[in-house]
Amino acid sequence: MAHETILILDLGSQYTQLIARRIREAGVFSQIVRYDISAADARALAPKGIVLSGGPASVYAEHAPQIDVELLDLGVPVLGICYGLQIMTKALGGTVSPSEAREYGRTTCQILAPDSPLLRGVPSETTVWMSHGDRVEAAGLRATASTPHTPFAAVEHESRPLYGVQFHPEVVHSVHGRQIVENFLDLCGCARDWQMTDLIEEAIATIRAQTGTKGQVVCGLSGGVDSAVTAAIVDRAIGDRLTCIFVDNGLLRSNEREEVEAAFRPLFKDRLIVIDASEAFLSALAGVTDPEVKRKRIGHTFIEVFREAAAKIENATFLAQGTLYPDVIESVSAFGGPTATIKSHHNVGGLPEELGFELVEPLRQLFKDEVRALGRALGIADVLVNRQPFPGPGLAIRILGEVTPDRLAILRPADAIVRAEISAADPELKVWQYFAALLPVRSVGVMGDQRTYEYTAVVRAVESVDGMTADWARLDYDLLGRMSNRIINEVRGINRVCYDISSKPPATIEWE
Repeated sequence: MAHETILILDLGSQYTQLIARRIREAGVFSQIVRYDISAADARALAPKGIVLSGGPASVYAEHAPQIDVELLDLGVPVLGICYGLQIMTKALGGTVSPSEAREYGRTTCQILAPDSPLLRGVPSETTVWMSHGDRVEAAGLRATASTPHTPFAAVEHESRPLYGVQFHPEVVHSVHGRQIVENFLDLCGCARDWQMTDLIEEAIATIRAQTGTKGQVVCGLSGGVDSAVTAAIVDRAIGDRLTCIFVDNGLLRSNEREEVEAAFRPLFKDRLIVIDASEAFLSALAGVTDPEVKRKRIGHTFIEVFREAAAKIENATFLAQGTLYPDVIESVSAFGGPTATIKSHHNVGGLPEELGFELVEPLRQLFKDEVRALGRALGIADVLVNRQPFPGPGLAIRILGEVTPDRLAILRPADAIVRAEISAADPELKVWQYFAALLPVRSVGVMGDQRTYEYTAVVRAVESVDGMTADWARLDYDLLGRMSNRIINEVRGINRVCYDISSKPPATIEWE
């Protein structure tokens, strides 16, 4: 099925896929391409419009990414976001220079041109999300919005369908960002007829084309929503050519192995293989404190375990994984753009070069909430679709410092208390993710008139939509008090509990 398409040039932003997601939410298919795509190649894709993403570079830097300026002459609307606005300004002969004051985070923006079709429906004053240190000025571009430090916070060309914003309308913190994106799609003349079920059929077709008719697929089933949806799509595509392998890496939450097996054994029967590889993983992590080394060792061990299990499956040549876009964008550049690496994920940056499998990753360009919606469309039970996010490296990245059996035995019950208490207090799932982390810090306490010198636990609870940005959850004080009291009383080895009140950015959701 042919779709109306918006092309997104990836200039290195951590939020590039968020742009694609906002466009898909509005019922239009979007395709992310390299920033250096030629105008001729872009024209061949017949886009209804083009978006230039943000990015970490400055246009005046020596190796800053550049675009083919003829893209601005294709006759379709172009929207430049942050760096995208700056690179468009430069292409038009304007100036980009360091701003007197950088702008990061929430900023109040004044609408100067209520007649601007890009800003239709946006009130005269709105909150936007900024992340820049440069400013633009260009002949031919009129300012349609401003902030105290950015006179050209939004612009449009006087005679051509060229638009730009210095802020990020794609993030939820830009209050009217969704409206701005939809206004751009209207300018592109989009019919908005794309829907999630189209993605299911396209993913199935892609998997069938990739795997052919003979290759066997093994799926890394963790029990979380990502791997569950991956398994469901692959199963629908190729049926009994799929075998699911659940690896107990010794880094799981309390009772996780038993819960996963109970949930998936009825679905896959003898096509579910459960492997206890806890000794191998804990051995690989012995003495390791660096979080990047942890992730890479977990990734290598994961693949070795899979190789050994897959060797017993005839013609097993494909590995299906529930990799999501936040994993990809934090580990590597998803589309060849100059995206900065934040951290390696065990199933992305942690994989060895000689993998031995061809990867099948149907969710690679999706966010967690999109995966949940996809799971519901596939008919997966809510108990699985709404399961708490849990990283592939497991508790290893929630134990800061060395991972040992003793420290795992301390964190597991503390984490179980956090999950039980918040789950009971939040039946409507307003808190997006919550867990406990264990710090390599001991402090003095007093319990039963005795001096203690034990570890510190941190409770982390965040509100988010997609995992790319997140804010700390304003939990009730009584709830925080109950969790702290239970952890200190019930978990030997912890005598102090803290609450993490940092947002993403600058922090990440996980501690490592």
